Amino acid sequence: MNLSRIRTDYSHTIYASYIGYITQAIINNFAPLLFLHFMSEYSFSLRQITLITTLNFLVQLLVDLISAKTIDRIGYRKAVMAAHVFSAAGLAGLAVLPDILPSYAGLLLCVVLYAVGGGIIEVLISPIVESCPTEKKEAAMALLHSFYCWGHLGVVLISTLFFASAGISRWRILAFAYASVPLFNLVYFSMVPIYPIVKEGSGMSIRGLMRSGFFWLLFMLMICAGASEQAMSQWSSAFAESALHVSKTVGDLAGPSAFALFMGTARALYGRYSEKLPLLKAMIASSVLCIFCYFLAAFGGSPAAGLLGCAVCGFSVGILWPGTFSLAAKGMPAGGTAMYALLALAGDVGCSSGPTAVGMIASLFSGNMKAGLTAAVIFPVLMMTGSIIALKLSSKKES
Repeated sequence: MNLSRIRTDYSHTIYASYIGYITQAIINNFAPLLFLHFMSEYSFSLRQITLITTLNFLVQLLVDLISAKTIDRIGYRKAVMAAHVFSAAGLAGLAVLPDILPSYAGLLLCVVLYAVGGGIIEVLISPIVESCPTEKKEAAMALLHSFYCWGHLGVVLISTLFFASAGISRWRILAFAYASVPLFNLVYFSMVPIYPIVKEGSGMSIRGLMRSGFFWLLFMLMICAGASEQAMSQWSSAFAESALHVSKTVGDLAGPSAFALFMGTARALYGRYSEKLPLLKAMIASSVLCIFCYFLAAFGGSPAAGLLGCAVCGFSVGILWPGTFSLAAKGMPAGGTAMYALLALAGDVGCSSGPTAVGMIASLFSGNMKAGLTAAVIFPVLMMTGSIIALKLSSKKES
């Protein structure tokens, strides 16, 4: 391995960022595959399971808020390395802490640990890549975020194969294996070059961002992007098992794994053809498709139609999150760390509120997951509306 090249070549910065998003995918998607198993092994209720997802994203949200004022003081390198330490500790802790502490308290502690890491990763990775001297920034951002999808897909496929061959009761071994990913990337990030996102002292202040109407539109779009994505992603496995009455293996492969495959494909395709596809028009079309997918999943009338709705929903949400980041980078180039941190906060508000809304509404209707998914359609509806407003503002600016 050529260490001197790793320390000077920005392509290694991008590779480490890809692994950072794979780590983020592990954090967000490993535990949901075990939701029903946790309910049986630890006798957790549906409300307790819902709190796992809610706490994950609420902690990430809090970290986003703190990062807006602290990351520039700490420095990007130290912060992103710390993120991977927290991520590894939380993932490895899953295999240990619930058994040596009161089970629910131990599990929640692990969630807090890896959520801290995930929150810092979410704040830092996009601006780290944005600051690299690359061309076609929108394409680079879409491709970066596609690695979250490939990580998500890998988690589902590897976990499904492991559960089928070794048995789900040995899930703790897998938790240790996944913890090795952030440990490796911790070392990688200690060596790669990291560039400043804006010149020192020239980034917008939080107060300046708050006075911008365009920033608040971006903030709303990020909430809706996160909610539209995670409301389906986090519950697709449980939805397939409980509402569509398919096996766990079929549910995981045709639900979250297909969701991730389609979402990654959408991001990779947009990265390839971004110059030919106007971003805002693509986001509007994606929002319309997302609305259709939610209704197809809930009311398709058959397991095949429901699973198809879950899968294609991944394609529909693919460009919403990275697309909003690209709009921000283009429309507010002086936004700096504060802007990326607050947008990550907005995304995590959505990532928390989407799955929480599904779980809470389902609980009100005696565990009816179809009712929960139907209620969550409000998020892509708002995403479509906000994208239309952004398109009109953009047209006025150009005319």
